[in-house]
Amino acid sequence: MEKYARQHLSEGQKNPDEINVNMEAEIIRALNLHYNRNNHLEIPEHFRYVVEQTLKEFFKAIQEQKDSEQSWKKAIYKVIARLDEQVPEYFKSPTFLEQLE
Repeated sequence: MEKYARQHLSEGQKNPDEINVNMEAEIIRALNLHYNRNNHLEIPEHFRYVVEQTLKEFFKAIQEQKDSEQSWKKAIYKVIARLDEQVPEYFKSPTFLEQLE
């Protein structure tokens, strides 16, 4: 996230509201590759919204030079936590991993 926020800033972007993430965005692809390597799970639409909001929060923090503070990411994590949704029941199943194969 931090890398992508810094990239937006280095490209001269000034307004975090101009950051838009779609399902084909590089950041979505990178996160999906990291956390859903085998593409067993469909990416929910809400994920795109959370990524976009998180990217905006990182962008604003870096833009305001809060990244020089020791625990600058804590405030961002609090914002992200409010965007959490319930974990689907099928993730809680003891046979979940077997179902993916």
